Formats: sequence, C-alpha cells, structure tokens
Amino acid sequence: MRFLPAVIVDAVFVLIFAAIGRASHDENPLGFLLTAWPFLVALVVGHALAALVPARPRRPWSLGWGAIVWIVTVGGGMLLRIATGDTAETPFIIVATLVLAAMLLGWRLIALLARRYRAPRTAD
Repeated sequence: MRFLPAVIVDAVFVLIFAAIGRASHDENPLGFLLTAWPFLVALVVGHALAALVPARPRRPWSLGWGAIVWIVTVGGGMLLRIATGDTAETPFIIVATLVLAAMLLGWRLIALLARRYRAPRTAD
C-alpha cells in the first residue's frame, strides 16, 4: 500500500486542524476527535477516489492527488457534519477550506520543491 504514508501525514494534519480549532474557541482540545472524525472519514474516501483516477502519474505525494484529497476532505467532511446534526457555518467552511488546503497541499508542495531542488548526485 504505497499511499499509506501520505494518508498518515494527511490524517495527522486533519487532527492538528481539529485540535487547533477547538483550542481557538476555548473548547476542550481533547474533544478534537468529535471535530475531526467527519474529515478523517472524508479523507480516506478522498484517497480512495484519488487512487481510482486514471491519470498518470499516480503519486500520493503529488499536488494533483492532494487536490483531490483536499476537495473531498472539505466537502465530505462538511456534508458528514451536517448529516449528523452538527453545524457548518460559512466562516467555518472558509477557514476549514483554507487551512486544510495549506496543510494537505502545503506538505506536498514542500516535498515537490525538495525533490526538484535537492543537490545533484555526483559520480566518483
């Protein structure tokens, strides 16, 4: 399962997003799983959908893969929140969209730049 490391990194960022969000509203940060679970479920669905896209290359650390995961995570997470009786106010949707974009796409962009600009190997 070559995309498991990307799923784990993304899941950690979703958990961080939820913990920071709860703490910023003076809510018990330990209850962050209540905030995170809809996004974690949607994250797994996003990775599954990204894996099914026929375009090449299919690399879990690519920006294309990350864009699919990000869109599904935000959209699916909001739909799950609403379906289970929680709220999805406009400011929350905006913040979640922007923060999750920075997190889920940001690490991929850093990885891309690191691969592109790493020192060339020299043959001795």
